[in-house]
Amino acid sequence: MAQRRSIFITGGGSGIGRAIAQRFAREGWFVGLGDVDAKGVEETEALLPGGFSYAHIFDVRERDAWDVALKTFALACGGRIDVVANNAGVPLGGPLSELAREEIDCTLDVNLRGAIYGAQAAYPWLKQAAPGSCLLNTASAAALYGVANQSIYGVTKAGLRSLTETLDGEWAADGIRVRSLMPSFVDTPLLSHAPNAKHGAPIREMVTRAGLEFTPVEDVAEAAWQAVHGDRLHWVIGKTARRLRFMAKWMPGKLRQRAGRLAEAEEELE
Repeated sequence: MAQRRSIFITGGGSGIGRAIAQRFAREGWFVGLGDVDAKGVEETEALLPGGFSYAHIFDVRERDAWDVALKTFALACGGRIDVVANNAGVPLGGPLSELAREEIDCTLDVNLRGAIYGAQAAYPWLKQAAPGSCLLNTASAAALYGVANQSIYGVTKAGLRSLTETLDGEWAADGIRVRSLMPSFVDTPLLSHAPNAKHGAPIREMVTRAGLEFTPVEDVAEAAWQAVHGDRLHWVIGKTARRLRFMAKWMPGKLRQRAGRLAEAEEELE
């Protein structure tokens, strides 16, 4: 009997991570949930079939913690890790001039440094499970073109795009796929947060005021499933993301004119 395939997902306590966990569990995969939010992870586990999951509470910013998380997950799932999903992330928006150093450092550390640590820790496990294993990075449409008031967040997601391309080249000989998800604004609890400590209005209100659509989280989870099994490197998800990709390539001048819509919406809400 073939061993059940497994996936370890950071940020598994809510949003995209939870939806990915549910999507893979429906296909019979063993699911590992990594997060700092113990309550959120418990809620996700309650939505999965019994015996199909394992939870590990840890901080992706700690390199040694990654090794412990993957080792204990491997013990739980039978020794084989087929997919590691670098999904943990925090939002940050607003003019660079008003962002606190602590906000900048946290966003860089969670969104980018944590994903780099995750890739490094995942490599031996994915190599062991190859061919067909995969590192899946949750980037963003923010990686496609720099938009006003998304400087640090955009930097982290552009970094994940670059990391995906680089590691896809490095690890191809080992039979490991490396893929990225690039959704536009996804309807998750993160949109209820303010973009930064100086701004009280939630991100959701700014997106609505700017006239942009919300991408269903289930669409991102489906793209994750397809990405793990497909040949495409970057998976652009949602109308806004696809429009941004098109305009960045063919209409950069017009895109520059429209790139300030979110900034204007934020100013109106202040």
